[in-house]
Amino acid sequence: MTLHVLATPLGNLDDLSPRARDVLAKARLVACEDTRRTSKLLARFGIEAKLIALHKFSERERLEPVLAVLRDGGEVALVSVGGTPGVADPGALLVAAALDEGIRVSPVPGPSAVVALLSVSGLPSDRFSFEGFLPARGGERRRRLRELAALRDTWVFYEAPHRIRETLADLAEVLGTRRLVLGRELTKIHETVVRGSATELLAALGEEVRGEIAVAVAPYDGTAPAEDDGLERSWKEILSAHGGEQRAALKAAARALGIKRAELWRRLRERGLVLA
Repeated sequence: MTLHVLATPLGNLDDLSPRARDVLAKARLVACEDTRRTSKLLARFGIEAKLIALHKFSERERLEPVLAVLRDGGEVALVSVGGTPGVADPGALLVAAALDEGIRVSPVPGPSAVVALLSVSGLPSDRFSFEGFLPARGGERRRRLRELAALRDTWVFYEAPHRIRETLADLAEVLGTRRLVLGRELTKIHETVVRGSATELLAALGEEVRGEIAVAVAPYDGTAPAEDDGLERSWKEILSAHGGEQRAALKAAARALGIKRAELWRRLRERGLVLA
């Protein structure tokens, strides 16, 4: 009886290793984050298997039926939508429960968005930190970014497409011109890797952003303040370009930074950069 923690392709299905195909074909049960996505993967290689959904909303309640198969001597493959289960994806609860019962847990390594991005980032990656997903709320996210700003290692995080513009605006405010690398839809047809400051990445993304996103941030090198006052610098440049006219500058700055005018106004007022 073995629980196989099996990495699956991020996008290009040919990245599924021969060993992973063999494990999936022999598994009595495949516990997966999304049965539809996993069904397509299995069909691509002519594999038939019994599936059970094990996502963030069902993982705890589905532990027992999965453990029952393992107790009976069956092989179980644990997979996520893409990448390695348990790394910012469901799976950790099942692994912990299996280990508590003395069940063998074995990795079937393969794709990882974190490692894939680091490998092409050009940033130092002999040591790095993985942040998972940043807080969804703006204030909490900025506080966390300020905590991360002084890290001496490269750090990587995931972000949802509907929040990436707000997050990049926060990064511009906190880190200024610090070098970032953004990977979108890695290994897929529309794979994009963009390098530059947060403001430059905002300009490169365009208005509508889709797909799965990972961002790597260069380490703090100790030669400048960890927080680089990017918002203040950007605002002063745009304000000067508009002859000191706050209303016109606010509209242009909000568009350039990818955030709503009301939110930008609030941040500028907090820092005493605008007249009420």
